[in-house]
Amino acid sequence: MYYVLGAIALVIVIAILLYNGLVRARQMAEEAWSGIDVQLKRRADLIPNLVETVKGYATHEKSTLEEVVNLRNKAQAVPAGDVAARSGMLSQALGRVMAIAEAYPDLKASQNFAELQRSLDGIEGEIQMARRYYNGAARDLNIKVESFPSNFLAGPFGFQKKTFFEIDNPADRAVPNVKF
Repeated sequence: MYYVLGAIALVIVIAILLYNGLVRARQMAEEAWSGIDVQLKRRADLIPNLVETVKGYATHEKSTLEEVVNLRNKAQAVPAGDVAARSGMLSQALGRVMAIAEAYPDLKASQNFAELQRSLDGIEGEIQMARRYYNGAARDLNIKVESFPSNFLAGPFGFQKKTFFEIDNPADRAVPNVKF
C-alpha cells in the first residue's frame, strides 16, 4: 500500500516538474519574442529623426523620404505578432534612407547624422541579439514539447512549438560575389 502511494506521489511530483519546465520554457520564448518587438520599436522611433536629418541635405529627394516615412508607418500598423513583416518593412525603409545619404558627402560628415547612424548600428546589433535569444528560447521550448516524457503533458495542456525567426528574403541567404 505504501509503495503504491509512494509511486503515485512520485509520478505527481515528476508531472509537476515537467509542467513547470514547459511553462518556464514557454515564458522565456514569449519574453524573447517581446524583446524583438521592443528593438524594432526603437528602430522605428529612430527613423523619423534620421529622415529629418537627411531632409535638410536632400531637399529634392522629398518623394523618396516621404515614401520611407510611409513604409515606417505601415510597419507600425502591422499586428505585433507579425514581427518578421514589420522587421522587413523597417529594413527596407532604412535601406532607402542610407542610399540617399550615400549621395551627400556633407550629410555623411554631419555630426547629427553620424550620431543617428551609430544609434542605428547599436539598435541593429540589439535586434540581432534579440533574434538569437528568441531562437534559443524557441529551441529549448521545442525540445521540451517534443521530448519524452514532457511530450505527454505538452499536448493536453496546449504547449506548442514556436517557429524560429528566420530570413524572409531568400536572396539574403545568397553568398556575396566578391571581385578583386
